[in-house]
Amino acid sequence: MTMTAEQATWYQDTFARLVANVENVLVGKTFVVRLGFVALLSEGHLLLEDSPGTGKTSLARAIAQSVEGSSSRIQFTPDLLPGDITGVSIYDQRSGAFEFHLGPVFANIVLADEINRASPKTQAALLEVMEERHITADGVEHSVDAPFMVIATQNPIEQAGTYRLPEAQLDRFLLKASIGYPDHASTLRILESAGTRSHEVRLDPVIGAQQVVELARLARTVHVDPTINDYVSRLVEATRTATEVRLGGSVRAALALIRASKTLAAASGRHYVIPDDVKALAEPVLAHRLVLDPEAEFDGVTTSGVISQILIETPPPSDRQAV
Repeated sequence: MTMTAEQATWYQDTFARLVANVENVLVGKTFVVRLGFVALLSEGHLLLEDSPGTGKTSLARAIAQSVEGSSSRIQFTPDLLPGDITGVSIYDQRSGAFEFHLGPVFANIVLADEINRASPKTQAALLEVMEERHITADGVEHSVDAPFMVIATQNPIEQAGTYRLPEAQLDRFLLKASIGYPDHASTLRILESAGTRSHEVRLDPVIGAQQVVELARLARTVHVDPTINDYVSRLVEATRTATEVRLGGSVRAALALIRASKTLAAASGRHYVIPDDVKALAEPVLAHRLVLDPEAEFDGVTTSGVISQILIETPPPSDRQAV
């Protein structure tokens, strides 16, 4: 079953209302807010690399409130243990048995703040739930509710006390983005509401959690022409052969780009993917998955620059072919 034009129109309207709702809190950051909902409705996760105070926590809380879901925040520190994330089994003297107490990962939107300040062992505790949507404790599976998304933040790797995230963990994030500081006009709007603390702001829900599941299901039915699949395949293959790259995009990266492009197409009111959808998401989906050659990195080459060059050198199909 393929999405119809009428369903695409409804999808676009719902998506626009979600974005507008979050922009009541996160002013002047439409692109990042759209990426957040693309990740959620593609059943993926979002990685934000940013300085403190740019609104990462506000974004996670606003997305959760907009879909009438629960949210939690985990502050990653060097002494954080895996059980602090997933939960622990505690012995109940009255029943004479161990009882599992759910950790903060059991929420619809989970903010993993400063994820690269914790040890790799603790970061790995997120891998199972991010991929499988459940955690295993004492041999028993505990599933998280749908929808489920991890919004992880990391400090720039140059800062003291940070660990570089393993490639396998980076590959689990559908998108990577940066909120950045607001422009002058947006800053003025924020200052006008300085009397209200961010955690006191409560947004009215736009849709319910079950409707998010339906939107995610509907996004999977967006039509993808074989020429689009070929284009995505050529883009990902080009990341593997680029001279500046030591580790290119995986098959998971290609699948992620297709999934995200379907959601973006629906959010734009179309029931089919066009090359511009792929181009718009190529950097957010692919850049964080690449590992540069040390010499190229020393020369100032960036993964974003590599993706931009690949987009220039890889001819897309025409929109008429892709429909």
